[in-house]
Amino acid sequence: MQSFRTELELVTHSGKVLVEKDIIDLDKKIKEFREGKINDEKFRSLRLARGVYGQRQQGVQMIRIKLPFGKVSTKQLLRIADISDEYSNGNLHLTTRQDIQIHHVSLDRTPELWAKLEQDDITLREACGNTVRNITASAEAGIDPNEPFDVSPYAYALFSYFLRKPFGQELGRKIKIAFSNNDKDTAVTYIHDIGFIPKLNETGDRGFKVLIGGGLGAQPFLAQTAYEFLPENKLIPFVESTIRVFDRYGERVSRHKARIKYLIHKIGVAEFLKLVADEEKAILNKVFEIDRTTVNVDFPKSVENTLTLPQVDEKEYKIWLDTNIFKQKQEGFYGVYVKVLLGNISSAKSRLLAKVIDTYASSQDFRITINQGFLLKFVTKESLPFLFNELKQLELATPGFDSVGDITACPGTDTCNLAISNSTNVTVELEKVIYAEFPDLVYNHDLKIKISGCMNSCGQHGLAHIGFHGSSFKVGTNVVPALQVLLGGGTLGNGNGRIAEKVIKVASKRGPDVLRTIFNDFQKNAVEGEYFNSYYDKQGKDYFYQLLKPLGDNSTLKESDYIDWGSDEKFATAIGVGECAGVIIDLVATLFFEAEEKLAWSAEAFDNGQFGDSIYYTYASFISGAKALLLDKQVHVNTHHTLIADFDKHLVDTGLIKLNSTYKDLVLQINKNEPSKEFAEKYFSQAQAFLNQVKLYRETQNNVTSSVVEKN
Repeated sequence: MQSFRTELELVTHSGKVLVEKDIIDLDKKIKEFREGKINDEKFRSLRLARGVYGQRQQGVQMIRIKLPFGKVSTKQLLRIADISDEYSNGNLHLTTRQDIQIHHVSLDRTPELWAKLEQDDITLREACGNTVRNITASAEAGIDPNEPFDVSPYAYALFSYFLRKPFGQELGRKIKIAFSNNDKDTAVTYIHDIGFIPKLNETGDRGFKVLIGGGLGAQPFLAQTAYEFLPENKLIPFVESTIRVFDRYGERVSRHKARIKYLIHKIGVAEFLKLVADEEKAILNKVFEIDRTTVNVDFPKSVENTLTLPQVDEKEYKIWLDTNIFKQKQEGFYGVYVKVLLGNISSAKSRLLAKVIDTYASSQDFRITINQGFLLKFVTKESLPFLFNELKQLELATPGFDSVGDITACPGTDTCNLAISNSTNVTVELEKVIYAEFPDLVYNHDLKIKISGCMNSCGQHGLAHIGFHGSSFKVGTNVVPALQVLLGGGTLGNGNGRIAEKVIKVASKRGPDVLRTIFNDFQKNAVEGEYFNSYYDKQGKDYFYQLLKPLGDNSTLKESDYIDWGSDEKFATAIGVGECAGVIIDLVATLFFEAEEKLAWSAEAFDNGQFGDSIYYTYASFISGAKALLLDKQVHVNTHHTLIADFDKHLVDTGLIKLNSTYKDLVLQINKNEPSKEFAEKYFSQAQAFLNQVKLYRETQNNVTSSVVEKN
């Protein structure tokens, strides 16, 4: 087995110096963590930003592979399959954010794994943690006949621009961004921190409707409109200013209140957008022209079909054509959806699928969809029966893609620390009910079912017409695995949506009966052509509560109801164990170390002519140094904004730290000045002097304390 440093040589020869630095830094930090030199919380933040996520199972990690807007090539798929075999368990999991995850990876092997992935331009950077997460987009972007223009280059531009940006590394919480490719809003922009829908103005210029402040989780918020039309060259400046404002004003203590949606709810959209506008002076690019050629249309090689037409089941083939195929805007080509149960596909099957794609579709560009499947592009009409035959042999020709029968589910208790009850095995059972008892529903693409293992909505149950999330309840001294049933969510289009309402909680084993009851009632009582949500609104929440109430009757529980799906043992709630450094760390000293490290990064960025980045690293050093002294005085702050005020109150106004101005005026020069070389140099010098002073103050205070202790 090659070491990760050998792999790094291959990466470095490609000129990827930043990547090499990232990987070496991760390796170094893992060693320092093992030695107890970095506290658990700091190390967690560092590894998450590099795609390394703790699992429910102790001692292993989930690795999230960041694939911008779900674009992947067969070469990359093969690389990921090889990585899964070598470092994991031979399984690939497709996520609702168009990533690929592999599980059960040793922490110490993650730098080597990353180095190998980078050889095929695959990154882990900022796939997890309090960063700008993977930017998603409608999988059909670029081939959809109904799109105003292809949003793929815009999604790629944001991915490229914000990767490793200093202001996006240690946010209060994550930032999720999505691009829909038309007003149908298939990327569900209304549940994102920032969402974009393409528009053409009256003169044909490109731009976007902008949504901000959406999110699911335990307390869902629908996004609000920031702009009906934002010109394309203002896209990146707007996002940069938004992230910088969130970094300064966003909550940092109460994790459950730390998303953009809570900040906007607190201060209002108008005030938030005012702060964003005020921030624009500090950013380098007031406009940013998007290169529309970065994601090119990739026509596959012309292949003559000399093979005999395969024998296919005509009925099965027709259902597949009706539910999984659409005509592209490129004449003569078809998009083909591949349904992947639970988003799980083995490395062995992935390799076989890659061969099929190489033969019949674009090998350079197929997409992971937000409902955990694949979209193959540029398939000819003549190739469709051959492709169907090949996919069927791989058990990947299931009809009903993105229909009622295509249920989205997160991994739940299989691997996640936060999951309460199983979300995967129950999904398999629910799909069996649909395909066996309600087969016509595979043609219904207007009703979505989604499942999460807990209330956090990784399976997006909060926007489902019929949603479930893992839960539990007690009956005497026994704990019952449960499903919270939610109804009435869904996408309305053009950035509008509905959040599902909680209706009733039932034992997990009764989930299939919940579906049977709802579908039978809907088929019996709905008006011909009526949509589910129209029927739900007409009948009302209480109607459905009464309808499902018999299933929520705990007096009729059976022994099997106390055992979760996929388990043989009686259910008990469990919390996964995270890593622990095992030693006590001086958090104040750690913050001072961070401040020094960020100044070093600032100097490096300055030397490379990256003055905007240098300025932001300097700002981060100011913040870490001030936070260290406030923590030393037992003053806890929840935002950068309050930290700045509290430092003046407790240290500058009291005369303990002497500055030529207030700390606020000193540090907030960042958004009062253009990001010039001169300001970067001046700001750095001021931060260096400030850090020297606060460190000296703490050292003096510690010496005084030590003297008092010795005398006593």
